[in-house]
Amino acid sequence: MNALTLEEQARSLVDLLHLKQVSDNEFFGPPTPPQHSNTINRMYGGQVLAQALLTAEATLPAPRPPASFHCRFLRPGAEDQPIEARVMRDMDGASVSHRRVEVTQSGKPILTASVMFHALREPDMAHQPPMPDVPPADDLLAELNRRIAAGTVSERMQRFLNAKWPIQLLPVDFDQWTITEPEDRPVRIWFRIAAPLGDDLAIHRAIMAYVSDVTLLRACEVRHGLSWFRGELAQASLDHSIWFHDDFRADEWLLHTTYSPWTGRGRGIGQGHIFAADGRLVATTAQEGVIHVLKRPGQPD
Repeated sequence: MNALTLEEQARSLVDLLHLKQVSDNEFFGPPTPPQHSNTINRMYGGQVLAQALLTAEATLPAPRPPASFHCRFLRPGAEDQPIEARVMRDMDGASVSHRRVEVTQSGKPILTASVMFHALREPDMAHQPPMPDVPPADDLLAELNRRIAAGTVSERMQRFLNAKWPIQLLPVDFDQWTITEPEDRPVRIWFRIAAPLGDDLAIHRAIMAYVSDVTLLRACEVRHGLSWFRGELAQASLDHSIWFHDDFRADEWLLHTTYSPWTGRGRGIGQGHIFAADGRLVATTAQEGVIHVLKRPGQPD
């Protein structure tokens, strides 16, 4: 079989994220296809996030952008099983709508979500933090390709950077992904889907939700000099939030900068900002996860 092009991969991902509406409030999705598999039969959390968000948007009486999106992961999703989603239409007001979504497999909930949609765009008050001063994504892409050609990027790291293909992931501070000592720098990564998406902003928001699950818990790891890539940690997401601030395109570079204010009691919290390349803050993110230390740097497997 010939390899799929970037455009075909992008269309395949968008198709996967769109669940089929089978009644007014019920949706159905097939098992995860091999090209989007984690290879561990545990569904990638960002996939379920994006599916829940698109499902909620599909029940609006008229297009209305989301303002906040809050999810709780209840069970790991299985890639080899279909999924179902049920939407509760809590309210539709003059400027605000609210939806709750329950995603299930084999009759058991794997994720619950609530979404608030807000139609008004008030221009009178506005402020945001400045975008971090980071190298442009295209410069980092050239540097990453040089590192891969020189053999200085581990096979596991390469698999991670290409795991969600056609999603491109570019770490800003590449050395941070191999540290063995604690540090408090934020984790910063550029991302985009590497094929045109069209002009439906709901799909761009779904792709952002899909990718937002990638690095929030990584912010917890670097505070302790530990790494999932070295097999030192086992972790799983518990809950996830996105606050949408402005329009954006996910087929153009977006910068996700994340930081962990706290870990303890076997859990950790990552918080983040997502900036468009023009400096606008387009979303704020947060995630809590379970984190178990399996070994310390230098300890044998």
